[in-house]
Amino acid sequence: MHGFDFEIIWRTLPYTFGTGMVFTLKLTILATIGAIVLGTLLAMMRLSSNRVVSWTAGLYVNFLRTLPLILIIFWFYFLVPYIFGWILRAGRPISVGGFTSALITFILFEAAYFCEIMRAGIQSIPVGQIGAGYALGLNYWQMMWHIVLPQAFRNMTPVLLTQMIVLFQDTSLVYVLSLTDFLGAANNVAQRDGRLVEMFLFVAVVYFIMSYVTSRSVRRLERHMAIVR
Repeated sequence: MHGFDFEIIWRTLPYTFGTGMVFTLKLTILATIGAIVLGTLLAMMRLSSNRVVSWTAGLYVNFLRTLPLILIIFWFYFLVPYIFGWILRAGRPISVGGFTSALITFILFEAAYFCEIMRAGIQSIPVGQIGAGYALGLNYWQMMWHIVLPQAFRNMTPVLLTQMIVLFQDTSLVYVLSLTDFLGAANNVAQRDGRLVEMFLFVAVVYFIMSYVTSRSVRRLERHMAIVR
C-alpha cells in the first residue's frame, strides 16, 4: 500500500457521490420503473391468445435478449435523436441528451428481462382464480388488474429486486458515452490526478458493498415471504 493515496478518495466524495452516484441511482430507479411497466405489458401480450400479439412480443423479447447491452446503448445514443426528429417531423435530429437516451435504452432493454419475470409470475397464479374472475363478470383487463397482477408482483418481488441489482451494475456501461455516472465520475478524477488504482479500487468496493447488502436484503425478504405463504 506504499504510495496509496486515501486522501484523494475522501476529497472527491462530494463529486463521485453527489454527482456520479446520484446519476447512477436516478437512472437505475427510473429505468426499473419504466422496464417493469413495459415488461408487464409485454408479458400480458406474450400470454395473449392472439397469435400475432403473442408472436410480436416474443420477437421483441428474444431479439433484445440476444444482443449485447453495450451495442444497444450505442445504437440508441446515435439513433434516438433521428427517431425523435422523424416522429416530430422536424427534418433534423432532435437532441435528447445523454441521460434521456440512456434511460430509453435501459427501459427498452431491461423490459425484455422483466417481461419473462412477470410472465412467470402471471403463470404462477392458479387457473381457478382466473376462472373465478371471469365467473364474476370481470373482463380480461379487470381480472388482470384486480386478481392476477397483485399476486404476480408479490410472488416475483425478490426476483424483480434481483434484476434491479443487475440493472444497477449495468448502468456503469454509460461510461462509454462519457456520461458522469459513478464510474464516469471516478474515472474523471483518476485521469485528472493520475490516481487510477485508488479510484477504480474505490469504485469496485462501493459497487460490491451496495450490491452485496442489497442482495442479502432480498434474500431475507424472500425467506420472510416464504414463511408468510
